Amino acid sequence: VVAALGLALDRPVVAFMPGAEFGPSKLWPAEHFAALAGCLIADGYRVWLLGSSKDRVAAGHIASLASGGSDLVDLCGRTSLAEVIDVLSLVEQAVTNDSGLMHIAAAVGVHVHALYGPTSPALVLPLTARKDVYFLDLDCSPCRQRTCPLGHHNCLKLIGPDAVYERVRHRRAG
Repeated sequence: VVAALGLALDRPVVAFMPGAEFGPSKLWPAEHFAALAGCLIADGYRVWLLGSSKDRVAAGHIASLASGGSDLVDLCGRTSLAEVIDVLSLVEQAVTNDSGLMHIAAAVGVHVHALYGPTSPALVLPLTARKDVYFLDLDCSPCRQRTCPLGHHNCLKLIGPDAVYERVRHRRAG
């Protein structure tokens, strides 16, 4: 899989899973993913974007904002489910919306950084001890709506990339 996808394993890798089937309210802003990618790449990481072909637009937006060059690889829509599992087994950590891929990353043993907004981590927590959960528990969340009924999306927008970056750095494997 590594050779077929043109992946390099000479540095630690963080996977980003920017999609979620439920709807746009579950999506951490692309700008936040891009800012985090820039910090991680500057810190010596590679970043791989994982998801289905439905996630290509979000991944393309992240890639265009991050300017990561060859250190940022968009794999959205380029892998089968079996290949995603193989790819996730190669990464050190994963930053993910509340999604199916989040649970796959947890099952593979990757340290998961799980971003929650309109859903509750109490109901759909990744089944692993290797996780950091980001949930602001605002008055309006969890709303369980596909789109933000208030139009501000603060439940995820206010989880800044700096907070996630600090935890990723803290979890960095030797």
